[in-house]
Amino acid sequence: MACGCNKGFSSNYMLLKPVEVRLFDLICVLFHSNVEKRKFGDCPEGEGEAKHESFKHRWLIFVSIVVQKMLQSVSKPLAWFGSKLEWWLNLLSCNCNFGTLLLNCLLAKEIATYASLPCAYGGSYLVEKRVELDKSIKHGDSRYYGALSVMAAKVSYENKAFIETTVRDHWKMEFLGSYDFRNDYQEKNTTQAFLLRDKNVDPELIVVAFRGTETFDADAWCSDFDISWYEFPGMGKMHGGFTKALGLPKENKGWPREIDKHSTLAYYAIREMLTKLLKTNEEAKFIVTGHSLGGALAILFPAILALHEEAWLLQRLDGVYTFGQPRVGDEKFGQFMEDQLRKYSIPYYRFVYSNDIVPRLPYDDTTLMFKHFGTCIYYNSFYKGKIVEEEPNKNYYSPWSVIPKIINAIWELIRSFTIRYIAGADYEEGYVLRVLRIIGLVVAGIPAHSPQDYVNATRLGSPDVYLPAADDHDKTHQE
Repeated sequence: MACGCNKGFSSNYMLLKPVEVRLFDLICVLFHSNVEKRKFGDCPEGEGEAKHESFKHRWLIFVSIVVQKMLQSVSKPLAWFGSKLEWWLNLLSCNCNFGTLLLNCLLAKEIATYASLPCAYGGSYLVEKRVELDKSIKHGDSRYYGALSVMAAKVSYENKAFIETTVRDHWKMEFLGSYDFRNDYQEKNTTQAFLLRDKNVDPELIVVAFRGTETFDADAWCSDFDISWYEFPGMGKMHGGFTKALGLPKENKGWPREIDKHSTLAYYAIREMLTKLLKTNEEAKFIVTGHSLGGALAILFPAILALHEEAWLLQRLDGVYTFGQPRVGDEKFGQFMEDQLRKYSIPYYRFVYSNDIVPRLPYDDTTLMFKHFGTCIYYNSFYKGKIVEEEPNKNYYSPWSVIPKIINAIWELIRSFTIRYIAGADYEEGYVLRVLRIIGLVVAGIPAHSPQDYVNATRLGSPDVYLPAADDHDKTHQE
């Protein structure tokens, strides 16, 4: 994987290049702050020591490099293992369970196979099987955009055939396409998104859903663990890994407004598609959504539209809805985005469920400087939601939260067996998620990141937590 980094547009940056790492340099960074003199690190000449003088910062750089290097080394076997595991789970799923599969084998009965499925299920479906929208939440309900967005974000993890079938046959909406976009720095198509159009509402609505981090996709995990950053003039600092995934061009100085018309970079291709689609209907609107990494890309998309002064598109943006989204920039970037969201009256809802670890990363401290912004809707494990300035235990790791997390994880495991009797059969949890719940007894933040809990929150949570866009922005700026 080539990771050469263009930084000519930015006078302030910190870039990590794991491909060029040497063991000696990697060890030395723990004891010396001159990161700019190491082949795997790049920052402005003469400023490396001042910026990386703390051991904590150097340790985080060390961990980031090591994790990315390990992921790169196991990329192919990880993908192979993921495909085989998915095949096996699909085999179990289409034969009901292991007992039925074994019985069919012993009785020499026909076995439903992975290949026999009209569109094989991906990992998200095997954890969270719902494909229908909640029919009780209709257009006009304050929860509608959130409920539609979380389902789109969840389905984005599936393959093209599954997404198309879901959108067309279950949601009765128009499937506009599912795409694999290029990451110039990874030199692969590692960013995915799909578009749909809902003509059943007035005005009609286009949804852009970015896919999050797939469990066995090493390249996506590298984007997550890359703590590089760029400082864009007038905007602040943005997460380098997410910026590259969205479509930062490698061969240009900066993020130009226009490049090759046939670009395969996510930002440019989606912007072009939206422009064409919205010109066919002057009243149509669009929203952007995503889970995990997809949520980061969803909020960075309007940020780059603002950078390029795409006022016409921003005026048509009717909301950004993210679920389990990591931090994407520093405090200055957050203020820039608050100003842009207020200017164009764009509601931005950032959903956080309970102990989900991902929204609490990268750290919000003096070492990594990342900050959240926007309206945070926090749900506890009873799916009771409230608007908060910041999710509780904002950096996740705290000795005082260990016991409460374990108690909460025990409750979530118990709930996985009882929720179908309380909320209905649609809320039943499968064996895969129950295994994750057991893992959650050790690391509570892992199962809490599952789309299942975010779908439940949008359906079972109170609509009172949603505020009209104008009131929301007024409140944010009064605090």
